[in-house]
Amino acid sequence: MIKCIAVDDEPLALSQLAGYISRVPFLELVASCQDAFEAMKVLSEKEVDLIFLDINMPDLSGLDLVRSLIVKPLVVFTTAYPQYAIDGFKLDAVDYLLKPLDFHDLLKAADKARKYMELRQVSESDSTQLSNDGSLFVKADYKVVRINISEIKYIEGMSEYVRIFVEGEDKPVMTLLSMKKIEERLPASQFMRVHRSYIVNLQKITEISRLRIIFGNNVYIPVGDNYKDRFLEYINKMSVGK
Repeated sequence: MIKCIAVDDEPLALSQLAGYISRVPFLELVASCQDAFEAMKVLSEKEVDLIFLDINMPDLSGLDLVRSLIVKPLVVFTTAYPQYAIDGFKLDAVDYLLKPLDFHDLLKAADKARKYMELRQVSESDSTQLSNDGSLFVKADYKVVRINISEIKYIEGMSEYVRIFVEGEDKPVMTLLSMKKIEERLPASQFMRVHRSYIVNLQKITEISRLRIIFGNNVYIPVGDNYKDRFLEYINKMSVGK
């Protein structure tokens, strides 16, 4: 199932959009939002694969919402103004639907998103390989890079890519992979996801302050609300003294 949200400031348009989504068998509507700020809150709390997003909204437009996101789901823009199509596709939108919406057009857009996700999953399954000696082979920059798992400090999710920060390296290794996939490939006893956008090597943590994990060079990694309890349980278990 593709988890999606619908965002539109017009109640009738939002209701119609939600109704169309409910008719598509491979879509699961996670939330309906009446403005971009409500959508941002949902995106920070839940895993979302796809957004059906109105462009013209007060305070924060759909275009600005997408530009503000670090981890970007797939996007299908909806609007009554065709002149925004170019701006939408510059942000790598899957499709662009003109109002009044038609169910068959939405179904085609949803099918595009489904096919895109299937292709991405095939690419991801072949992007990394864990060897028996504790190293990870990663496809990056048209080559395969070997990374010792013990040297990974943390991993950051960036839209469809992840950046792997390794000790002693000035630049991270970037590869086409989702946070979920790389999390599955790492040993759970050593790595923990602490935020939608971050996985940390527990053995590399040297300092924690106000629910932020501090690495060198002024790198502060936040601990997300959904991951806080598990992380604090680990820290309390490993702590001594008062």
